[in-house]
Amino acid sequence: MSQLALFGGEKTKKTPFGTGKRFGQEELQQLKEALDQNTLFYWSGTKVKELNRKFAEMYGKDYCVAVSSGTAAIHVALGTVGVTAGDEVITSPITDMGSIIGILYQNAIPVFADLDPHTYNLDPKSVEEKITDRTKAIEVVHLAGNPADMDAIMEIAKKHNIKVIEDCAQSYMCNYKGRLAGTIGDVGCFSLNDFKHISAGDGGMCLLPDEESYVRAFRFADKNYNRFSKDPDETRKIDFLAPNYRMSELQGAVGVAQLDKLESICEQRNIYGDRLSEGIKDLPGIYIPKIEQGNKSSYWFYMFRIDEEEAGVSRDEFSKALSAEGVPNQAGYIPACVYEYDMFKNKNAYNGTDCPWGCKHYGKEIEYYTSMCPTAEEILKTAIRLTVNEFYTMEDCDEVIQAIRKVAEYYKTER
Repeated sequence: MSQLALFGGEKTKKTPFGTGKRFGQEELQQLKEALDQNTLFYWSGTKVKELNRKFAEMYGKDYCVAVSSGTAAIHVALGTVGVTAGDEVITSPITDMGSIIGILYQNAIPVFADLDPHTYNLDPKSVEEKITDRTKAIEVVHLAGNPADMDAIMEIAKKHNIKVIEDCAQSYMCNYKGRLAGTIGDVGCFSLNDFKHISAGDGGMCLLPDEESYVRAFRFADKNYNRFSKDPDETRKIDFLAPNYRMSELQGAVGVAQLDKLESICEQRNIYGDRLSEGIKDLPGIYIPKIEQGNKSSYWFYMFRIDEEEAGVSRDEFSKALSAEGVPNQAGYIPACVYEYDMFKNKNAYNGTDCPWGCKHYGKEIEYYTSMCPTAEEILKTAIRLTVNEFYTMEDCDEVIQAIRKVAEYYKTER
């Protein structure tokens, strides 16, 4: 048995991981064309319109609205389906705050359902248990490129007449039983920030199912202005509050160039992630992310779990040992479930007030507390997160597999 690098042995991964340039001449050309227009306003220019058209075509949809961020995309989706003060929105407790901000800005109430222990996505049974007469929408987070159980969720939504928003910020080209995530619910939302599969620095996309919802989303993203009207007075006839989430032509230009690379990026990540799972799936105490039959993950990151008793080692020590072997990793993902953040425990979204929980339009009591979603909490306590990158080589993948196997086998034998 090889000595672990953590204890003075030779490390497994000695060569640097593969790297590459994300941006190049294609982006420069698109930016030049945007600047040559002599306007960077989306309504006057062509780049944001082109991005909308190309993205919709790629996803087999007719309607798409580009916005300023993935967070904005979620907020626009919520506004589009009519979420407002006093409504409840069921979502995942393991996600970025970008999934939650729009709910609170609509003065609605985030309700957290528990997760499947192996896909890390919403458990439909828990979702249905959380539905009340206040539930307006389910916001499904497809975590890390892995699709949630959309058939079951859509069935629940139809049964209770509620809307479904898909948060695909981490899940471009993520395939659920032959359908792309983001095309199944009422609105599909994506992120173009610098840490996603493709990037425009920042930005977001909303896929819409029909012209009516497209117009609502378009207006909600642009201060509720009606730019489709030829009557100037009608343009600025504002019925209700909406934010300014317009995408600039510079973001649109980079997005257009990036979109041409998206399918190959996701394919490379899928190959890498699936190969990694195949290489470690037999290790005692190691639980790989579960990709259900017929689905396809685009692996924004790769997260596996440690059964400490079966593996004979704590999650934290396994993480340290893996780092020493030359494989960067993170113990866990986010620090705690979102509902454990101070803002929720103290009900202090709008500083110094109890809104939206104390809003007269809600009129109910809701508490956020540790152990509210026990499976989600257990996932965070037992998970190890690895980076996936389209520039990583198969040699990189094989060395990561060797390192994980070396650490797992060491502790299993030592015990």
